[in-house]
Amino acid sequence: MQHGTSLLLATVLLIASTVVAAREIKEYPVPVGSHPHDVAPARDGGVWYTAQHQGALGYLDPAGKNGAGKTRHIPLGKGSAPHGVIVGPDGAPWITDSGLNANVRVDPKTDKVEVFPLPKGTPNVNLNTASFDNAGILWFTGQAGYYGRLDPKTKKTQVFEAPRGRGPYGICTAPDGSVYYASLAGSHIARIDTQTGKVTVIEPPTLGQGARRVWADSQNRIWVSEWLSGQVSMYDPKSNKWRAWKAPGDSPQIYAVYVDNKDIVWLSDFGANAILRFDPKTEQFTTYKSISRNASVRQILGRPGEVWLPESGADKLVVMRQ
Repeated sequence: MQHGTSLLLATVLLIASTVVAAREIKEYPVPVGSHPHDVAPARDGGVWYTAQHQGALGYLDPAGKNGAGKTRHIPLGKGSAPHGVIVGPDGAPWITDSGLNANVRVDPKTDKVEVFPLPKGTPNVNLNTASFDNAGILWFTGQAGYYGRLDPKTKKTQVFEAPRGRGPYGICTAPDGSVYYASLAGSHIARIDTQTGKVTVIEPPTLGQGARRVWADSQNRIWVSEWLSGQVSMYDPKSNKWRAWKAPGDSPQIYAVYVDNKDIVWLSDFGANAILRFDPKTEQFTTYKSISRNASVRQILGRPGEVWLPESGADKLVVMRQ
């Protein structure tokens, strides 16, 4: 798809919705077969992404090749299958690698790869995603029924069994330092006590909803993408109450959730092959149909003015610029 077509689509979407400010939607191809799973905007203006099917960490320079985007890949090791990537307090990308059964740090200046294997004797936990708490500890999830923590200073990793077994998937840290994860197979969210490592299970009101990913807004409210119910829900720790909104369309499948710096909620809908923008103030959805067929956006992340989407099914990264 040409850049001009992308801009035309953005214009059509703008005309169709008076709720949303003007945006540019732009695609950046990544090497064929990369299957970019997660993205993390870098501090230098670039974007890190996990090239899951190539066992590598990718980096996109959006300004490279005269604005068309330039990529490079950093191999993470034999057997690597990276899933999540985030940028830590040190400015480096940190990767949860299910193939290596390890967390991985890549030096953003030298590309040096440092692997932090899970403790000896730990089974393959199917590492998923990670989040740093306010004390600089990396918390991570494993879908096989585990969660854990890594202290970058001591390089010590601890792994805990999830109280209800299989399912820990998305994870986030709220502004107040609270850490929550979502259990896809367990259909619940859980709050981790960052001091003891113990968790408190929090039940959403919709049974069997398939909580997949979580993200916190500026008010410490936790937003949840519900894969099986087609809803986005919100848990308010202050009141201990929930609210839920059904996504538009006949058969929504809500995979990713991200809350931007203006507390706008962004979601990916596999059922509609679309990105959804949800405004909590108006309680209105705006739908952006993906340009690519079967885009399969599994995660969303951003920075002020930009929302980044990894299209794992199309080998592209897409940015929506405000």
